[in-house]
Amino acid sequence: MNNLRLILVDDHQLLLEGVASMLQNIEYVKIIAKASSGEEAINLAGELKPDIILMDIMMQGMNGIEATRWIKEQNDTVKIILLSSEVNEEFVTTAVKAGVDGYLPKNANKNMLLQAINTVKTGEKFFSQSITNIILESFYKQQSGKGSKTTGKSDLTHREKEVLEHVALGKSNQEVADDLFISVKTVETHKTNILSKLGLRNTAELVKYAIKNKFIEI
Repeated sequence: MNNLRLILVDDHQLLLEGVASMLQNIEYVKIIAKASSGEEAINLAGELKPDIILMDIMMQGMNGIEATRWIKEQNDTVKIILLSSEVNEEFVTTAVKAGVDGYLPKNANKNMLLQAINTVKTGEKFFSQSITNIILESFYKQQSGKGSKTTGKSDLTHREKEVLEHVALGKSNQEVADDLFISVKTVETHKTNILSKLGLRNTAELVKYAIKNKFIEI
């Protein structure tokens, strides 16, 4: 496997070194630079052409989301994973619109960080479960008619929207069944119908669909 060339960006030196420490023994990962601001990240990205940038969102001056937008405009092939100590809908939806490839909470462990790196390098998106839930909630709001956009797909039934709402909250099939007073098998059937109507195969594709079709509220 060819080395993945990474740039790390965080204005907190301790956190920057912490991420570097987690990755230092991964043989296919090479940290080629570290930055402490969005502006510095933009300059390094243009100069060094990294494969992946791991970047904090909340930084003094230009934040990670704005830096992502600038970097993607210059070179859309570079993959950007944002890290944030605060996970909320405003950050997530703005980051998605900026073109981010991955989004993780700062308390993500080494395994999740590596999973994100290995996923985005293939061109896929990677979001932690908490981020996925926010995206699905926004998707549900759009499907419920709150500022919805025409998709050309069959409309979901009232019950299917109820199931989608609960799935968006990260609930298991059993939890959805208990909340809606239906069987687990019925929940599975509704989920299958939702995916079928939207031409999707699984929940991961539902998240991608929500992003691609901009079912995101700012």
